[in-house]
Amino acid sequence: MRIGTRGSALALAQSEGVRASLPGDPREHRLVIIKTAGDLQPNAALVRIGGKGVFTKEIEEALLRREIDIAVHSLKDLPTDERPGLKLGALLARDDPRDALVSREGLPFEQLRPGASIGTSSLRRRSQILAHRPDLRVQDLRGNVPTRLARLEGGHLDAIIVAAAGLHRLKLIDRATQVLEEAVMLPAPGQGILAIQIRADDKATEAAIAGLNDAHAAAEATAERALLEGLGGGCLVPVGARARAKDGMLELTAYVGHPDGRPSVRLGASGPAGAPADLGRTLAIALLGQGARPILDEVRSMERFP
Repeated sequence: MRIGTRGSALALAQSEGVRASLPGDPREHRLVIIKTAGDLQPNAALVRIGGKGVFTKEIEEALLRREIDIAVHSLKDLPTDERPGLKLGALLARDDPRDALVSREGLPFEQLRPGASIGTSSLRRRSQILAHRPDLRVQDLRGNVPTRLARLEGGHLDAIIVAAAGLHRLKLIDRATQVLEEAVMLPAPGQGILAIQIRADDKATEAAIAGLNDAHAAAEATAERALLEGLGGGCLVPVGARARAKDGMLELTAYVGHPDGRPSVRLGASGPAGAPADLGRTLAIALLGQGARPILDEVRSMERFP
């Protein structure tokens, strides 16, 4: 199989893991590196590039042109509205979905000095940082994980926040000062899950990768992405969500907050694991009714958020 992937160290590590899991001899499968809009503009703020599909669009187009057979994505980067002609063929078992703090002086989040600078390109992370620590300075930070770590080591920032799953996959988790609990930092919908995307009419590939699909990850992802879709959001809006599948039930917690840390809405709900999309949509309606709508409207109307 030809495996479409971005060229960052993390994307390649993720795709190599998928290659090793595919049926047959891994040496017979090859990676095809595709540059996305997000890769071609590494220093531009994501909200200015346009957001939707910024790390996936070019890979999806290559899949539609039959230049690759499967695409490997971080699920949190994939827009919730499925591209015509494509489908999700498998969602892999979830890695740690939480965010991790890497501090230059080894200080945990609660002990960072007032006025300390913390780097992230995510409005979701910015919102939750300032909701808990309005005394910190949040600075926009783009680039792959090694680039972000280098910026931190160079003294440009006091701390950064990245996905714990990314550190695990790059074997850099020992660099984390603290893995942030979800009470402080609710992750992005789909965080920690790898998605294998295929052409909708490719039955042979669908059958070949079916065994890679993880039922728990699929249920959790469906609930989280239905919530995001119900809020009318893309992958850049300040929305956090975490579903947990256990004993035939799903528990879903969600957060909507303004990028400056005020105001915010956080709610939870539960339902049968067999109807994850219904749970996500129901909680989205509840969030909109409890004050999420004006927050999202204001964020979308901001000049820096097209």
